[in-house]
Amino acid sequence: MAENSNHEELLKVKNLEVTFTNNKKKFVAVSDVNFNVCKGETFALVGESGSGKTTIGRAIIRINPITAGEVYFEGEKISGKISKDLDRKVVRNIQMVFQDPAASLNERATIDYIVSEGLYNFHLFKDEADRRAKVVKALQDVGLLEEHTSRYPHEFSGGQRQRIGIARAMIMEPKLLIADEPISALDVSIRAQVLNLLKGLQRDRGLTCIFIAHDLSVVRYVSDRIAVIHLGRIVELADTNELFLNPLHPYTQSLLSAVPMPDPQIEKHKELLVYSADIHDYRVDKPSYQEVKPGHWIWANQKEMAEYTKEVK
Repeated sequence: MAENSNHEELLKVKNLEVTFTNNKKKFVAVSDVNFNVCKGETFALVGESGSGKTTIGRAIIRINPITAGEVYFEGEKISGKISKDLDRKVVRNIQMVFQDPAASLNERATIDYIVSEGLYNFHLFKDEADRRAKVVKALQDVGLLEEHTSRYPHEFSGGQRQRIGIARAMIMEPKLLIADEPISALDVSIRAQVLNLLKGLQRDRGLTCIFIAHDLSVVRYVSDRIAVIHLGRIVELADTNELFLNPLHPYTQSLLSAVPMPDPQIEKHKELLVYSADIHDYRVDKPSYQEVKPGHWIWANQKEMAEYTKEVK
């Protein structure tokens, strides 16, 4: 379900569920999530705040324990209880860039140490000169300078700190990068620079990326496929162009209606769509993931599927 079979698979998420417990009350944050990510592609997870998209990313890198389902990386199961060697392989090959660069960097450490930390943990350098050269190269790759190595995070702007976070991840030469809202905490003027940086790194290194965002206009620019998430469940998944040309689920349509238009006249008169889950009647006719056309998946019951099939272009 919800797979891209055209290329070699790197990551597979199968029937993923994540549940949090607070004061003995259980909250299901993510339910029945299925997708795969192929080598070299950028796969986007899109949804509003609280939809569960970050939880999925953190479950993949084993920060959030999963309640049910499985995660596979290069054909090996990496969820649940795994060996210490496999756990190290996950850390080595899957890196994450976090939403808030100020909170994700150690304020008491120099940039040299912050970027080097993974090298130290995995002994990925021959000697001190080699380590230093790798740090300088990683910083230069993200547009920073060698003299920045002796400084501390508070001496940098938000955009520069996010670049440091990207350098820290990329120095590990990961096979998969999870970028969790990497531009949402940045000024608008800096966002395009960071997006271009990520696109350039992916192109030059053949990097595979999961890009997590709440803004569809951003993921249109960077992603090959998009999964739209609402209340912990993927409601629609398709190639990027297909999703923008042919949005079928009402929630996807509401997200697209919120994307600003460059023409002020069109923007002034456009209608914002408000989504309500009450429009679905799943009491008898239960929903499931269905493929409305090759590669275009949707969460729908049989009645809705008949309507979507008529709408599809």
